[in-house]
Amino acid sequence: MIASLAHAGPAMTAAFLASLVEAVEALTIVLAVATVRGWRPAGLGAFGGIILLALIVALLGPLLDRVPLHLLQLAIGVLLLLFGMRWLRKAILRSAGIIPLHDEAKAFAAETAELREQARRHEAHLDWLAGITSFKAVLLEGLEVVFIVIAVGAPRGMLAAASAGALAACLLVAGAGLVVHRPLARVPENTLKFAVGVMLSAFGIFWTGEGLGVDWPGGDLAIVAFAAMFLVVSLAAVAATRRAGIEALP
Repeated sequence: MIASLAHAGPAMTAAFLASLVEAVEALTIVLAVATVRGWRPAGLGAFGGIILLALIVALLGPLLDRVPLHLLQLAIGVLLLLFGMRWLRKAILRSAGIIPLHDEAKAFAAETAELREQARRHEAHLDWLAGITSFKAVLLEGLEVVFIVIAVGAPRGMLAAASAGALAACLLVAGAGLVVHRPLARVPENTLKFAVGVMLSAFGIFWTGEGLGVDWPGGDLAIVAFAAMFLVVSLAAVAATRRAGIEALP
């Protein structure tokens, strides 16, 4: 029972935090479209993206049941590790001040300016362009959410827990966006990406080992130990990178 809770909790948390980041980024673009052209093309584009995502999930579900468990664990483990390390790398570099933090307010301003430029050049087709922009934002960010939900939930039958976490995050962001009608610039996105990178990398190590037949000490609780290991190493990397950057200054 404890092991099951220890596994379901991290799966739900990882899906929630990752979906929160992706939903905030999608919301920024959808709001930019709504600001320039109104809620109709923005809403229709976003709804189209959601429908296509639902179809993709419906098609992938039955296919996953046909894949041998150890192969599924190995493939997902490797992909999760690569995915998590990519998020961790960017989060470490941003935390160390090597690359700038992601700013949703600036992203909103840039997207709005680009859409207004398109409006001047393609006024007759702007509703289509606006709708496609909203559609692409929801689809591309949503695909990452779908992958993470499947990756952290499928190997041990935790798809319901992971899906619940992702759905809660998307509903939270959508509700906040409808209320404030502006980008959620105060969301600590880099901190969230740091946490998600740590958790996805931990799941990646765990599933890769499971796929290779490794019997981890403590079973599912090993995920927590891997997460702690990645957190300590990543914080040390931030400190070392920041120190190296300071020493490199003239």
